[in-house]
Amino acid sequence: MTVRQPRYSKEEFARRGNEIYQSQVRPQVEEGNYGKIVAIDIETGAFEVADDLVSAAKQLSARVPDTQTWFVRIGHSAVDHFGARSLRTKP
Repeated sequence: MTVRQPRYSKEEFARRGNEIYQSQVRPQVEEGNYGKIVAIDIETGAFEVADDLVSAAKQLSARVPDTQTWFVRIGHSAVDHFGARSLRTKP
């Protein structure tokens, strides 16, 4: 299996991914897909929507074998969270 190498700096990768999502992908996928994952090829603009990251990546890789993939969780500011969530209960 070939390991894909990034062809862009982290900053350029993020800039391209966010730009494509906001301008091309978001208007097509936002309604009715809250919480799902979008995998976007930052070179072609091709994208796939799935319930989880692995499924989205596999679907996109099947269409674009040498994809440079950027992930977005629809309706969220991040794909995932790190660290503990608050354990405090509401009164």
